[in-house]
Amino acid sequence: MNVEELLDQLDEVIDKGLGLGSRRCIVDAEKIRILIDDIRLNMPQEIKQARSIVSDRADIITTAKREAEGIIHQAEEKAKTLVAQEEITRQAQARAADIIAQSQQKSREMRKAAQEFVDDIMRRADEGLTMNLSEVRKVRASLKQQIPPAGRNEQ
Repeated sequence: MNVEELLDQLDEVIDKGLGLGSRRCIVDAEKIRILIDDIRLNMPQEIKQARSIVSDRADIITTAKREAEGIIHQAEEKAKTLVAQEEITRQAQARAADIIAQSQQKSREMRKAAQEFVDDIMRRADEGLTMNLSEVRKVRASLKQQIPPAGRNEQ
């Protein structure tokens, strides 16, 4: 079960609590504690997912660099082949420079696209984790308001 589902269950327990006026209610403290423990257990999983995304980012960038280097290497090899013939030497150099420039441009574009992709994934993970953390804090604050501290006599 993910954190979002656990928070929904926590919300249900609060909704089903016995009302004591407009803002207070009696809830099953054991159920609340179990749900909070489950949330704590599931948070590390979402953190692992975020780390996996960071790792994927590095793999994507490494792959993009490797492909770019391969394209540049192929362009250089093609340029060497074209230069082998004396009468087309100047044309080959111009073509090689163009191929290298195109390869470098494609490399930059691939790196940029990979960076944007990873940034989007990281942003969504950050937003999700922030939202979950905010919900947990709200629920905790709500619980603190609803359950009187131990040791006080209620009238």
